[in-house]
Amino acid sequence: MNQSYSVNRNRGKHPLTKVPEVTIYFWIVKLLTTAMGESTSDYLVYHINPYLVVILGFLGFVIAFILQFTVRKYVAWIYWLFVVMVAIFGTMVADVTHVVLGVPYLISTIVFAIFMIMAFSIWYKVEKTLSIHSINTRRREVFYWSAVLATFALGTAISDMTAMTLHLGFFASGILFAALFLIPGLGYSLFRFNSIFAFWFAYVMTRPLGASFADWFGKPKSITGLGYGDGIVAMVLTALIIIFVGYLTVTRRDVQRETARLGFER
Repeated sequence: MNQSYSVNRNRGKHPLTKVPEVTIYFWIVKLLTTAMGESTSDYLVYHINPYLVVILGFLGFVIAFILQFTVRKYVAWIYWLFVVMVAIFGTMVADVTHVVLGVPYLISTIVFAIFMIMAFSIWYKVEKTLSIHSINTRRREVFYWSAVLATFALGTAISDMTAMTLHLGFFASGILFAALFLIPGLGYSLFRFNSIFAFWFAYVMTRPLGASFADWFGKPKSITGLGYGDGIVAMVLTALIIIFVGYLTVTRRDVQRETARLGFER
């Protein structure tokens, strides 16, 4: 009876976390969204007035933001819709910084890296944790999404810098970031890396990894791409995202369990 009362009291005090459990499905959909955001943003910017596209991207971002912050628990399609809009709008921010403002990729990479470090530093200073299992208050959710947006902008700038400024090309950049993406997982398994550090390191790497391969498939052969076109790549990736998110919505295989969350709180 006392245990039941404790659980109910904790439920009232701490609402369910607003982010999914980290499973293989999480990383698959995350990589798909990063690639889709890159190809979609590039297609829209070069086929529609770029200023109009940025405005529309911002409106989509705001709508998804409102949906995510309106619900009281994790809802797969709403969460991943927001991630998609963060991916698209974050890419637009990074691209506008370079194309419109003329900021070199190296400089924008450094600036976005500073923003990301600041986002994580302020989050940790205020909340004393960066764990995604702790996203159970409105303030922590704001910190979480601020960090996510910073990682998307940084990842876009990094992938463009390695492909263009460092002349690695899209495929070589993708291989580089794939290797970097695997490091924290191996480090956690073999050398007991801190789990929170390993997660966020891998999370940051998903952006340039997905963006590099999206550009490799979509960009012309003259700039080391395969030439399938950003529009085609964007549509294929969108279809895959819908399939996976639909699966997660039905099966709920990525919902963090109450018992695990309470264990974390203790």
